[in-house]
This record gives sequence, C-alpha cells and structure tokens, in this order.
Amino acid sequence: MTAPSPPPADTRDPRGATLRERWSALRDLAAAQLPLLLLVLGVLVAAYWLLQPTPPKRLVLATGVPQGAYAEFGQRYAEHLRAYGIDVELRETQGAAENLALLRNPASGVDVAFVQGGSSGRRPADEPADEPLVSLGSVFVEPVWLFYRADSAERLLKGAPLENLAQLKGWHLNVGVPGSGVPPLMRQLLDAHRVDPSTLTLSQLAVTPAVVEFLEGRLDAIVLASAPEAPMVQMLLQTPGVRLFDFAQAQALSRRFPFMSPVTLPRGIVDLAADRPPADVHLVAPTTSLVARETLHPALVELLVLAAQRVHGGAGWFHGAGQFPTPAHPEWPLADEARRVYEAGTPWLQRYLPFWLANLVDRMWLVLVSVIAVALPLSRVLPPLVEFRIRSRIFRWYAQLREVEDAVGARPAAELVARLDDIDRRVEHIAVPLSYADELYALRSHIQLVRRRVLAHELAKQPADATSPPAHGRAS
Repeated sequence: MTAPSPPPADTRDPRGATLRERWSALRDLAAAQLPLLLLVLGVLVAAYWLLQPTPPKRLVLATGVPQGAYAEFGQRYAEHLRAYGIDVELRETQGAAENLALLRNPASGVDVAFVQGGSSGRRPADEPADEPLVSLGSVFVEPVWLFYRADSAERLLKGAPLENLAQLKGWHLNVGVPGSGVPPLMRQLLDAHRVDPSTLTLSQLAVTPAVVEFLEGRLDAIVLASAPEAPMVQMLLQTPGVRLFDFAQAQALSRRFPFMSPVTLPRGIVDLAADRPPADVHLVAPTTSLVARETLHPALVELLVLAAQRVHGGAGWFHGAGQFPTPAHPEWPLADEARRVYEAGTPWLQRYLPFWLANLVDRMWLVLVSVIAVALPLSRVLPPLVEFRIRSRIFRWYAQLREVEDAVGARPAAELVARLDDIDRRVEHIAVPLSYADELYALRSHIQLVRRRVLAHELAKQPADATSPPAHGRAS
C-alpha cells in the first residue's frame, strides 16, 4: 500500500498576496469614500467660483491732475496696497467729473476713483437708482476757495462788500477746466443764488494759468476746490490785494446740498504772526468720496477702506483726528464690505494671518462649516459601507454553495464536486484585509463541509448497490 502523496505546495508569492490584500483594502475604502469626496469637492469648487475669495492682483485708481491732492493721495494708496501684493495703476485725469465719467463707462477699465460731491451736476436724489456704483466712504473735504481781487470788488461793486454770490453778475470768473469737479459744482451754487451764467464771463483755465491771469488782473475771481495744503491755495491766502470770499450762508447751503459741509477757516491759521486771516472765514466744503464699481472684489473694498483710514485718519485744518474716513454723506449707496469694516474694524484674522489666507478663511468659513456639518454624519456611514463591500465578496459565494448543497442526490456527485472545485479555486483568489480573513477561512471550510456531504452521500449509495443480489437470485 503506497503512502498518500503530499498535497501540492502553494506556489503563490506571499509578498504578492499581501500587496494584493493591501491594494484591495485601499480600493474598497476609496470606492466607499469616493461619492462623499466628490460631493465635498463639488461644493467647495462651486463656493470658490461663487464667492471668489482670491482678489485680483491689479487695480485701476483714477486720481486727478499731476501734483494735485488726488495724485498725492493715490500714491499713498498704491504704497499701502502694494504691501498686500496688489498692483495699483494710477490713472491721471482732469478731476472728479472725469473720474465719475470713467467709472460710468465700463470700457474705461477704472475700478475706483476719487469723486468730489456734486461732480455729477445733479442732486443726490436725481442720481440713477440703478447706477452700478457704490461708495467706500467719505475720505476728506475740499473747501471751495473763491478768491477775488480787492480792486475788482471796489470797481464792480462800487465800494460795497462782496457778501453774496448773486453779486458776481458782470464779473470775469474762472471755474476750472472741464472734467474737474469745480464747473458742475459752481453751476449748482450759481443756480441756487439765481445767477444766470450768461451774466458772467466764465473761463475754464487750468489752475496755474488761471492764477497767473488772476494775479495780472485779467480775471476778477478764481474758484478752486482743493485741500488747504495745495501750494496755490497757500500762496493766494498770503497774497496782498487778494480776498477770500466768506460763505456766510454755509449752513443753508449744506442743508440744500447734502454733499456739502460747512467748515470754518480759523482766524490766524494761515499765519499766526501776521494774523491771517484776521477773522474766521466760513466756507463750504464738498465731501470727496471713494467711489467704485459695485463689481469690485470685496477684499479690495476692504483693503481700500483700511488704506483710507491710514491715509486720511489724521487731523487737518477742517477736521479732527479720526473724523475721516466716514460712511456718512455718501451720494451713492455704501458698499456692504465697507460698512462691515467701518463697524467692526480690521478683521481679526488679518491681525494674525497673511492677507491671502485670512481673506480665504474669512470668505469660505461658512462653506467649510457647512461641509463639515454634512460630511461628519455621512462619514459615519462609510465604515458599514466598506464592511459590506468587503464581506459581500465572501457572502455572495454562499448562494452558489447553497445551490450545490440543495442539489445533493438530485444531480451527479461528480458534477457537484467539479462545481465545488471551481468555487474553491475562485475563492482562493479573493483578496480581503486580514481583519476579514476569518470569514474567508470559514467560507473555505464550509466548501469542504459541503464537499464531504456530497462524497458521503455518494459513498452511502455504493454499499447498497454492491451487496444487493441480482433479481434472478432472489427469485430462486
């Protein structure tokens, strides 16, 4: 009797089997998590596209004439925004009226500009309600300086003092170049005093040639709207024979024109030793605002307001420290982001994080919280899904094993054994994590259990067939 031959050795590479098991586990985990990951990624991409948390790196700011107050302020804004990686292009213009026209023209490329109150030539109530412009706040005041020659007043008024704009009839007056904010502003002031422009000789020279004409006596009066630090204003305030018009009705004008504020030039502020001016002078001062397109990125709005607080926050001749910038007196609706900065100050994240990261978190935090709130419950479903996916590889063979077991006695044993061998070969190549190996081995043991039952049933039939006598032997 020969000894039974040993079972064939397992020629599989255990390292390869281990790698297959690990790859299978990772594949199962990825397949279970893929829908959730796609959902989260889709929500984040959609939120990023809608919220646009990353601001543009370039900004166009319309200022004014070279070496003017607007140009000087524009340089300071550019320096402030450059620290945050924003490149500011300064667009030179003739002044506030041209700036407003550029903002209203979508093809101009201007994003934000200095606009003097009254530059449109219309009352605030007459501005288009659907105009796509917003205010970032009032940043400073520009007093209206009406300088006139003392000899012209003596000649034209026959010795009477100049106390009302209605007395300018017959005067030769320079109101500034087209495109600046002074011409439309003066039209409103003259109209309020019922002065027909045809009763004056109006000229529109630039500031420097106008001052030359004025000092040489070919102009009776000149109107400027500028900060008191402007060189021409300083010079005219100290020029003998030149008088500064006192707007005694400044309060009334500020009530009629909300973009104007009554201000006072204090006695002696120009020259204390010479006592210039010798008395307080009442002036009206249009408020200059930062006006932007309503499509300007909220992060740029925030940076511009913060820059305005740094540039215009100090004290001046007509305002105290911290009075500007202010959300008050806008001719256009205040931008929502600007209102938030005025109410809450510098976002606290920017105090500790770089601007780009603070801005990203600030604009995406609500989305991130919402995603986390949805993802956490869904993530609890993932482990059962992974477990079900892995166990299904094993349990789906039990249906075929049950079919074989139910067919015992009804189908030939050789056919059933061949079917079990096929199942066993297929199960042998199932890759599952080690934590599920016990279920895999249980399946293989159950295959052997069914195999034994098939063979036992076949053996149980053989003795009866072998010992039963032929039919003719029993008959004898």
